[in-house]
Amino acid sequence: MKTINKPTVSLDPGDTFTWPIITFEEEEAVLDVLRRGAMSAKDVTMQFEEEYARWQGNQYALGFNNGTSALQTAMWAAGIRAGDEIISQSVTYWATILPCLSLGATPVFAEIDPDTLTIDPNDIEHRITERTNAIVVQHNCGYPTDMDPIMVLAKKHDLKVIEDIAHAQGSLYKGRKVGTFGDVSGLSLMSQKSLVAGEGGMLTTDDKDIYERAIAWGHYTRFRDKIDSEALRPYRGLPLGGYKYRMHQLSAAVGRVQLKYYDERCREIRKAMNYFWDLMERVPGVKAHRPSKESNCTMGGWYNAMGLYRPEELDGLSVTAYVNALKDEGVVAGSGINRPLHRHPLFRTCDIYGHGKPTVIAFQDRKKVKVPSLPISEAVHGRCIHPPRFKKYNPEVIEQYAEAFKKVSNNYKELLKTDPGNPPDFGSW
Repeated sequence: MKTINKPTVSLDPGDTFTWPIITFEEEEAVLDVLRRGAMSAKDVTMQFEEEYARWQGNQYALGFNNGTSALQTAMWAAGIRAGDEIISQSVTYWATILPCLSLGATPVFAEIDPDTLTIDPNDIEHRITERTNAIVVQHNCGYPTDMDPIMVLAKKHDLKVIEDIAHAQGSLYKGRKVGTFGDVSGLSLMSQKSLVAGEGGMLTTDDKDIYERAIAWGHYTRFRDKIDSEALRPYRGLPLGGYKYRMHQLSAAVGRVQLKYYDERCREIRKAMNYFWDLMERVPGVKAHRPSKESNCTMGGWYNAMGLYRPEELDGLSVTAYVNALKDEGVVAGSGINRPLHRHPLFRTCDIYGHGKPTVIAFQDRKKVKVPSLPISEAVHGRCIHPPRFKKYNPEVIEQYAEAFKKVSNNYKELLKTDPGNPPDFGSW
């Protein structure tokens, strides 16, 4: 399909896609820390923790230098140890599960639901063994995971539940914020996330023991007299993990201001994104990746907005051809999703620490790595499309983008004539 005369998208989007939103208030908050020479102190960070815990609805929050550190700490604080197994989805960002290798644990990968792109609750129980210690849940692309059946499974098998809410700050599952269902949650606050601190992470929990263990793992300046746990008290003064994971106070200063306006900004993002998907309701080939209106679930700040591509509705047209046509119409779009981790050599053959066999089984009595067959995860990259990430409700701009999608879908037969197909190494890790 060739664009006639001019692309469908012609309006200046202005601030429609601007993110993060940084104002004079953030600048002043950062300058205050700099002027006081308090970059490595903890007063601002502890204020941020208190405010975040109150907003999230958790008893405790602990700031980290990034989300990966928060997740590794969440695993250790929840009791993940050498030889354990933890179940998680394969289609996710690597930080959701990779830190378990540093603890000597083995990831066991499960299938995703093709509509939610989150872990399929029906593919968990048969993967539980006597070694299983936890389920790690990632609310992928902001979509709330179906938590009820997972929590039932966890209780039945006495497993911890760790939530990765890096994509989903403020997302609701049945009216309740994600991150408050499991035993502990970890999240990223890097500069492209919905909730921004520049670079940072946060751990939240209602379990005081988990909270104190998290402090003990990598917050040596706070691992002191206020620790109540009898098991931890003999080791006060030095971090048990040997890590220095505290949040930089410049990030905490930014995060405090961002949190003040987060709910308001998310409302506008949801209004804009839902308007786009409402316009796309009957467009063949592309389906909204969002919960139904009746579910009482929401997408939070709609980080990493995704659409579900349906090639069968377009006679098998590849998502590559579809996206190329969108670009001709003036739409900056992409395709694919993270490639499934169970196919990466790191989780199959790599001996990271010199144990003489792959790290994923270094603390187990197995000689070979079990590589699961996950057909949905292995094919999903050809069924995902990245829509525009609207941050402001500018209806005329949104309407033009939706019109471009409609034009491409309505002219798919012409695109089939020159369809290059999807590349063999589609998607990224």
